[in-house]
Amino acid sequence: MPALTRREFAGAAAAGALVRARDAAAAEDPTALSLAEAARRIRERTATPTGLTQACLARIEAYDGKLNAFITVVRDQALAQARTLDAEQKAGRLRGALHGVPIALKDLIDTAGVRTTAASRLLQDRAPAEDAAVVQRLKAAGAVIVGKTNLQEFAYGAGELSAFGPARNPWALDRGTGGSSSGSGAAVAAGLCFGALGTDTAGSVRQPASFCGIVGLKPTYGLVSIRGILPLMPSLDHCGPMTRTVEDAALMLDQLAGYDPLDPTSVQPPPARYLEAMRRPVSGLRLGLPEGYFDDLDPEVAEAVGRAVALLSDMTRGAKPVRLPPAAAFAVGGPLGAEALTFHAALLKEKPDDYLPPIRRRIEAQQRWSAADYARTRFDLQLLRRAIDGAFTDVDLVVMPTERGLSQRLEDMIARSMGTAPAPAVPPAPSNIAPFDAYGIPAISVPCGFSRSGLPIGLMIAGPHFSDGRVLALAGAYEAAAGWKNRRPPLSPDTPAPPVGGYTWMSSR
Repeated sequence: MPALTRREFAGAAAAGALVRARDAAAAEDPTALSLAEAARRIRERTATPTGLTQACLARIEAYDGKLNAFITVVRDQALAQARTLDAEQKAGRLRGALHGVPIALKDLIDTAGVRTTAASRLLQDRAPAEDAAVVQRLKAAGAVIVGKTNLQEFAYGAGELSAFGPARNPWALDRGTGGSSSGSGAAVAAGLCFGALGTDTAGSVRQPASFCGIVGLKPTYGLVSIRGILPLMPSLDHCGPMTRTVEDAALMLDQLAGYDPLDPTSVQPPPARYLEAMRRPVSGLRLGLPEGYFDDLDPEVAEAVGRAVALLSDMTRGAKPVRLPPAAAFAVGGPLGAEALTFHAALLKEKPDDYLPPIRRRIEAQQRWSAADYARTRFDLQLLRRAIDGAFTDVDLVVMPTERGLSQRLEDMIARSMGTAPAPAVPPAPSNIAPFDAYGIPAISVPCGFSRSGLPIGLMIAGPHFSDGRVLALAGAYEAAAGWKNRRPPLSPDTPAPPVGGYTWMSSR
C-alpha cells in the first residue's frame, strides 16, 4: 500500500475525526443520524421506533419555538404509532425500509383526521378524511409521521408569508428558509425529523434545500403521485423528499415512486431501484453547463459552485456548455397560473379577507388569462416536455447553481411582499429552479459550500426524463467527495431568535 502524503494524511485524519464526532453525537442524540443510518439501526435492533420518535419530539420541543418549522405536531399519535412498530420490530416483522423512522409532511399534504391547513386561516380547522397517496406509501413502508410543517400560504411564494408566521433558517434565525416548503427545509436541517416531504411547482423543494443546507429532490413529473395534495398548479406540481443526505433521498424515493391510477398526472415509470442506482459509478458521465444559468451570481455562490464544477469535471468525462430551451412562458405568474383558480374560486367568493393580502392578490391576478391563453400555453408545455430530452443528446446531466444568491433577511422579504419596501433597483436574475418544473425532468439540490457568514449554498443536478437514478448517482458521488453533509447548523437552546414583524399571524400551538 503506497504511503500517504502529508496532505492526504491530514485529510484522512480530518475525515476520521468527522466520522468519530458524528458517531459520538449520535450516541448522545439519535437525531444526529442520517435517515439511512436510523433505518439500519432499526433493522439491527440497536434503536427502536419509540426511541427515535421520542428523540425527534424532544428536539421539536426544544427548538421549534425558535424555528416555527411545524404547524401541527402529532405527539400522541406518533408515539402510539411508534409503540405499534416497536412490537412488530420485536417480533421480527418490519413493514418496510422506513420502519420506525420519524418523517414530517408539508402541511398541504392530506392526513386522515389531522388538520391540513396549507398555512392559511381559511383551512385552519380542515381535517381530511383520507391520507394522500404519498402518506399511504410512507406508512406502508413503516414511517412514523411526527407532524405537519410550515409553508408559504397555499405554497404561493418563497416561505415568508404564512398564517402561522414564517419558518426561520436554522443557520441564521433572521434569514428565510426559501419556499414554499419552508418548514420542511428547517425541520430536516435542524434534526427535528429524519426526512420530510415538500412540493415543488417553481422550485419549492430545491430552494429551501439550498438555503437550509440539505438535499432536495424534485423527481420526474408524474413519478410520485400528487393525489391528496392541495394543488397550486397541477401542470407543474411535483412532490419530493427533503433529507440530510443523497442516500436518504434515494431511500425515500424508492418508497414514494409508483403509478397511481387515481392521479391524472401519474405516469407509469420504467422499473427502477433508486438506492441501487445511486451507488453506480459516474466516471463515464458527460456533464453540461447550461448557458445563462451562471450569469449574475453572488460572488460567494460563484466561488463555491466553481469549485464544485471543477471537482465534478475531474470525477466524470468533463463538462461543456449546453443550451436548454426557454421556459419563461410557463412561470407561475403566466397563463398556467389560471389553474390556481380551480381550487380558489369558491374560497375567494366566500372569505376573501381570510387570505394574506399578497397571496390573495397573486391568485386574483390569474383571472386576467383567457381560456385561449391557457389552452395555448398548456399545449406548448406538452411540446416543451417532449423536446427537452433532446437537449441531452451530447451530455448525460447538467449542473448549475441551485440559486444565484444567498438566503435573504426575513424582514426584507416580508416588507417586499407586503409592499412596505420598494422593489429592488436592479431586477433579480431569472430563476434557475423554475424551468425544471416546466421541463418535468428530475432535479436535485445538494450542499456545495457556505458563504463566509455561514449561509449554505446549493448545487443543482438535472437530467432527462426518468434519469432520477443517474441524477442521484452523481449527487451521491459529489456529496461523498465534497464532504459537506457532515455540517450542522450552529443551533443551541440559547441561540437568540431575533423578532420578525411585518404582518399579523396566528399561533400554531
